[in-house]
Amino acid sequence: MSRARRALAATVTMAVASMTLTACLEESSPHDAVRDFLVGWQSNDYALAAGRTDADPETVRKALADAKLQLDAASFRFKIKSLKVEGEESQAAFGVEVDLGDNNPLWTYDGMLPLHMVDGQWKVRWSPSVLHPQLKEGQRFAVKAEPQPRQPIVDKDRNPLQEQTFLYVTGVVPAQLGDRAEQVVEQLTQITGYAEDRLLSRIRSAPPNVTVPLVTFGRTRYLQVKAKLDAIPELKTVTQAQPVDPDDPKQIVGKVSALTPETEQKLGGPQRAGDSIGQSGLQQAYQDFLTGSTRTTVITLDLKTGKEVAALKEWPGRQNLSVRTTIDSSVQEAAERAVSDTRTSALVAVKASTGEILAVGSKGLHQEKDALAGRFPAGTAFSIVAADALLRSKVSPKQKLPCPAERTVGGARFVHASQVIGSSPTFQENFAKGCVTALASLARRVSAAELDRSARSFGIGQTWRLPLKSFSGSLAKLSSDADKAKAIAGQNVEVSPLSMALVASAVASGTWRPPVLVTEPDAPDASAELAPAPAVQPVPVDPRVRKTLAAMMRAGSAGTVAQNGRGRVFGVTAKDVGEDKQMAWFVGWQGDVAIAALTRAYDPAALAGNFFAALDSRS
Repeated sequence: MSRARRALAATVTMAVASMTLTACLEESSPHDAVRDFLVGWQSNDYALAAGRTDADPETVRKALADAKLQLDAASFRFKIKSLKVEGEESQAAFGVEVDLGDNNPLWTYDGMLPLHMVDGQWKVRWSPSVLHPQLKEGQRFAVKAEPQPRQPIVDKDRNPLQEQTFLYVTGVVPAQLGDRAEQVVEQLTQITGYAEDRLLSRIRSAPPNVTVPLVTFGRTRYLQVKAKLDAIPELKTVTQAQPVDPDDPKQIVGKVSALTPETEQKLGGPQRAGDSIGQSGLQQAYQDFLTGSTRTTVITLDLKTGKEVAALKEWPGRQNLSVRTTIDSSVQEAAERAVSDTRTSALVAVKASTGEILAVGSKGLHQEKDALAGRFPAGTAFSIVAADALLRSKVSPKQKLPCPAERTVGGARFVHASQVIGSSPTFQENFAKGCVTALASLARRVSAAELDRSARSFGIGQTWRLPLKSFSGSLAKLSSDADKAKAIAGQNVEVSPLSMALVASAVASGTWRPPVLVTEPDAPDASAELAPAPAVQPVPVDPRVRKTLAAMMRAGSAGTVAQNGRGRVFGVTAKDVGEDKQMAWFVGWQGDVAIAALTRAYDPAALAGNFFAALDSRS
């Protein structure tokens, strides 16, 4: 006996080893017949299995081989449960575990092997019921796979955030192939690159009179190969509408493609032809929710009529669901209109009272990689956070602070590139105008610990959870007056437009809250068995500090183009940001909508004003 055969024999006889069987090693024992039959079946050595039956060996060999093809089974495994002997009759109860592949659940059932003596040898009494108790003469196995159409991603009001696009699904009806199944599959493989054996096994395992989808094409690819497909008369192509063409915010919603040989191999199942694959954004993050999982049923068919006789096992699959976001389509439209006048910009709008992301607009920047996850120098926009620490450290907004063109603090040099403010401006006025030199001079009035505390309280460095990549910000280690001065001026701080929009929302509402982008379902991993980690908790802003900060930010936007709309806008502008001094921020709010606008070579206050004006025009 070979090593592989010995290992397989050990597997199928493990349960028997503990039994008290008389003469189990004698040739006349039914144990050897049971063992060899199951070992042969499991190892695809159908000749070995057939030799232990009382039927024509070729009939048995073909039946075992066909069963594997008809089930599209990756493997069979067996466990002997009991063996009873009564004279020249015997029965072996065994458990079956069938791996149906394509990430389908294992199919388990109990079988029975009847045995009897034939010319002094124990033989399996062959019938189709040996394969399964419900399989009868004139019947075969088949597998019905019913994938569900992709569900849409929707905005907060459940309006779809993508348009319907047609995909092209090519398939066959097995009964119409005759003896050309292998030839048709070979031709289709040459056109598409799909694995020939996988396509053929799907045809052979399907009910013969239903269309089996094999390959899905997007419009461009379909038009490229249409003539070749049309030359194969057995192939049928139908159009299938799916919600895959993203609306704004396009890069947040994400792209979708038809299933390809590469993505099928990478994903490993349960995707089949007719499915679509999320390539980016929420479409990728929630792929399993949007597509659910294929409903799979193992059935028996009548060989003459092709009709279903019985359902042996059904897996309903996981129901696919739409993904509900916090995006407000009217706010998103206002963001798109506002950024359209710029060359390089990003704008994130959040609902101040909840942290819900209402809109992500951009031009020349990526909505996810830059607006949510970008790492940009904060500049004096960070003075909102620094002011929280300074006010809690008893610095008065009315304190006089000169705004020279240059200043050195702890050896660090600061330059105020804009027009110098009057001779004796206050802290509030320097905050409103973003005077770097004046703000940096306050480094000795606040501790590193207080600055760190304020940064954390406003979400900088917090480990919030979003289904897409995002960046909460980072503050460098503060070990000197120079470090503190740089922090107050935002020169050793990195932030994203999202993290700064949340800073504005904290002042607007009185509480910093983590961002929310998706409200249904709870988490992007549909198969997760563990509960997600606890969410970051909201952090209230000191009411007295908030009142002062709101007044300072009201002054920061007074008389600026940020006030283009009808409502009052609060905010600050940070100019000359970055090494080339071409970047600028506006961080503020109107009503319950807080924003951060990042621009290059464009006034961010004008961008904010255009956004709020577009927002006001809704009513």
